[in-house]
Amino acid sequence: MASSYDAIVIGGGHNGLVTACYLARAKWKVLVLERRYLVGGACVTEENIFPGFKVSTAAYVNSLFRPEIIRDLRLKEYGFELVERDPASFSPFADGRYLMLGSDAAMNRSEIGKFSANDAERYPQYERMLERVASVVEPTLVQAPPNILHPTIGGIITAGKMGRAMQKLGPGLGEAIEVLTGAARPILDRWFESEQLKATLATDAIIGAFASPSMPGTAYVLFHHVMGETNGKRGVWAYVRGGMGGLTQAIARAATDLGVEIRTDAEVAHILRRNGAVSGVALTNGDEFSAPRVASNLDCRLTFTQLLDPRSLPADFLAAVERIDYSSASMKINVALAALPNFTACPGTQAGPQHHGTVHLCPDQDYIEHGYDDAKYGEPSREPVVECTIPSSLDPTVAPPGKHLMSMFVQYAPYQLKSGTWDERKHAFADACFDVVERYAPGFKASVIDRQVLSPLDLERTFSLTGGNIFQGAMPLHQLFSFRPVPGWSGYRTPVEGLYLCGAAAHPGGGVMGAAGWNAARTMLKSSPRRRSEKP
Repeated sequence: MASSYDAIVIGGGHNGLVTACYLARAKWKVLVLERRYLVGGACVTEENIFPGFKVSTAAYVNSLFRPEIIRDLRLKEYGFELVERDPASFSPFADGRYLMLGSDAAMNRSEIGKFSANDAERYPQYERMLERVASVVEPTLVQAPPNILHPTIGGIITAGKMGRAMQKLGPGLGEAIEVLTGAARPILDRWFESEQLKATLATDAIIGAFASPSMPGTAYVLFHHVMGETNGKRGVWAYVRGGMGGLTQAIARAATDLGVEIRTDAEVAHILRRNGAVSGVALTNGDEFSAPRVASNLDCRLTFTQLLDPRSLPADFLAAVERIDYSSASMKINVALAALPNFTACPGTQAGPQHHGTVHLCPDQDYIEHGYDDAKYGEPSREPVVECTIPSSLDPTVAPPGKHLMSMFVQYAPYQLKSGTWDERKHAFADACFDVVERYAPGFKASVIDRQVLSPLDLERTFSLTGGNIFQGAMPLHQLFSFRPVPGWSGYRTPVEGLYLCGAAAHPGGGVMGAAGWNAARTMLKSSPRRRSEKP
């Protein structure tokens, strides 16, 4: 095996693999080092959780992954396949009614009309408003943000283009700014009157966030759910055939064919430096590899305070890194089932539309607020906000015949507990989550074959996510775009010559998107004396 490379990527998550592919396309010699036994980071399929099941251990749905990357790397040829979810969501309620939403405008109108004729009229207008905002925001996902502390000519031009794009929104500019910076609840309350519709939409605003819908920043998380596409269809979310690892394994196969060397069970202990610049990495087993460029797919805390001596960093930069908020309150529960849930509001034990999309178990926005109230004082929500997906309802490859697989993403499970530890309390909280499902689908608990409970602490331990934060740092305004990861260093470079960030810690942040890895690779190629003739 070689010990000298053009670039080394630390962490084989989807962003790290994307970076490696684009560097290799430019004829760089690239090494990817992954701490775990398989690549994929938090976007993996694991077959050792429940016998016979293919479990998407952490990430569980896809829409945001950039179509340009799918095209460039020919991922479909490497086995990547999306399974569209339509309808996209199902929300049962205690009074026996339900709300189902999807890509069919007529169905949405009919479903929302069960609760409010006014909301049925307003919903298409609401979607168009978000789409207008998306037309401005989406182009920024695949570009390096301008440096607001040390602006360059290129950065000024980029900022000018963004400003002109925002101006085109006309009178809608104010609402667009609110979507990007404000709270979800005031927006939803202004647009709609039905709590059933507002609760369904509000749950999307808190995914992965330690915040309630009434807090600034949640509208941007909500907005994420209208971006992206599946098979060219905007706003449609999908399962990955065979589990989420179907995406990262396809990228890994593409990387290997491009000449990338991938090593698993290879934990990096230190980033090596010589004369202040990166010179390579050292593993925990003592192996060393040299390279003039290193891209870290880890978060900033791990990169700058664990893999480097923080005392060697500029004091102001280190202080900014230490201010990054990693607050998290999410739990992931994977469940092997003997049968599909039989919802009282929409009965059926055979896979039907109520099983295809995300199941929202939340009666109203106040329910979410009360759940957050518990968490902000260091207690798990007494009444958890539970979202469920059942990929086996559309993709039979992830479960044995006659069996099913459920993924539960739960709020609020605060990383910092007031009393006890997550190792002591996680199963009791999981029981409370199961009680919520049982309330809407009697018999659910009796159908459970096995479960895997991943507390915020488990997410940190397993996937190297500080605080269990799935975005590698929270995503309020002060930690987005030119402020991510810290002001002055938003362009994937770092104060250490030759060291780059290529993961969700950098712009555009969390989600299975691949944009950070793509942007980082292009930045490395532009700034490196080792740049080859082929462009990514």
